[in-house]
Amino acid sequence: MGPIGFQEMMLIFLIVLLLFGAKKIPELARGIGKGMGEFKKAKEDFEREIKVGEDEGRKDWDRPSSPKAEEPAKTEPSPSATED
Repeated sequence: MGPIGFQEMMLIFLIVLLLFGAKKIPELARGIGKGMGEFKKAKEDFEREIKVGEDEGRKDWDRPSSPKAEEPAKTEPSPSATED
């Protein structure tokens, strides 16, 4: 199957014209345009969020991790054990 040619486009246009009428076509086109605009905006927002997440992940990854020296726990003998 190749790309849609002129004849196919005219056939689709005529079917849409018959189904919806001449007065509804501008409303349909407007609705489709708004929908495409909202979809594009949502896609750009999603891509921006992904980029921000990647940048934050790289910052965390590039940051040198300093090992924390743990102090040994001091254990004192219990007073009851030494007073026997």
